[in-house]
Amino acid sequence: MTRIIGHRGARNLWPENSLTGFRNLLELPVEGVEFDIHLTKAGELLVIHDPTLDRTTEGSGPVENLAAEARRSLRLKDSQDGIPDLDSVLALFADSDMELHIELKDSAEGRPYPGLAAKVLEAVGRHGLQDRSILTSFTPDVLAEIRRLSPTTQTLNSFHTPTAEAEGLEPALHTRNAVADLIAVEKSLLDKHWASIVALVPLDRLGVWVPNTEADLRYWLNRGLRQITTDDPVLALATRNSPAA
Repeated sequence: MTRIIGHRGARNLWPENSLTGFRNLLELPVEGVEFDIHLTKAGELLVIHDPTLDRTTEGSGPVENLAAEARRSLRLKDSQDGIPDLDSVLALFADSDMELHIELKDSAEGRPYPGLAAKVLEAVGRHGLQDRSILTSFTPDVLAEIRRLSPTTQTLNSFHTPTAEAEGLEPALHTRNAVADLIAVEKSLLDKHWASIVALVPLDRLGVWVPNTEADLRYWLNRGLRQITTDDPVLALATRNSPAA
């Protein structure tokens, strides 16, 4: 059975990367949740997708410059939720059986945060979630650092068209196969190069992001992939549970 992973919690249903969204996702029989981590200069590990505050919060500027006191009073747009820290999210999922797909993001300047991998691994270990956590990144060097620090931690590479065009599809996948247990490919790239990709990445190590319509979800659910990462896990569950038309 193809696993369903809630993307940024479930960003089409509730505020993305919010505790409200994560709590609601816990009520669904999905197999996993995906969320994103940035590191501030104050040392906080914050669960937010963008490197800046502007799109999803009432604030502005780089996430890494956000002071801890200011973070506590900042709200997500159209929500009473604030930006959660990693400890709060890990504690919320501690008693579930969900896979945690934790994406290590880059700064507003496009650079990996020094020390982020070690800090995330420490938090995951402190909550006893090593066996259910999969650390993810677009950047092979970040995944290599995770493996160096914790060889038993599962890793996942997010793979998309800009990478394939810049490095070449097959060389890029060879590089990522060396540092990632799983590869999750953007849906248009996976569809276009299906044969070439599955020749290099077995289906039980392969995922797709982010199908969100019933037709799209049904198409990918029928391909034998390990996982689908979707913004609408409610629709994904209904599609998986319904007979094919």
